[in-house]
Amino acid sequence: MTEQNQSECIFCQIVAKKIPCFKVYEDERTLAFSDINPLADGHTLVISKNHAVNLLEITPGDLAAVHQTSQKVAHAIMKSLKPAGIAVLQLNGAGANQVVMHYHVHLIPRNRPNDGLTVLEWEAKPGNMKAVERHYKKIVEAI
Repeated sequence: MTEQNQSECIFCQIVAKKIPCFKVYEDERTLAFSDINPLADGHTLVISKNHAVNLLEITPGDLAAVHQTSQKVAHAIMKSLKPAGIAVLQLNGAGANQVVMHYHVHLIPRNRPNDGLTVLEWEAKPGNMKAVERHYKKIVEAI
């Protein structure tokens, strides 16, 4: 992503304190803040302070830092809000419904089935083993 696009990135603007946020936690590499379009009470975003569009671009160190902060914030959500659980969601690319093109993790408190978040519900059903094997082989080959 170009510098100009980074300057237009809403999360980069939040890191630069050009846009306010409800800061939950901050350290040298990460920032956690309340999602202003929450799926549930306490929905929190965790971002790297360095701009990276997605999982494919973020540095290993920033990736580790985001997930360490996610764990710290998840403990605080559990302690303070006492949900039954927390969904950890991370989307990559417009095709996966990533809206802000800056790597981020959603921490979404859950109290299923009463929270109405059916988008986070799916039923496990047996897959086509030949297709599973075909895709697994392609991924292993790419690694």
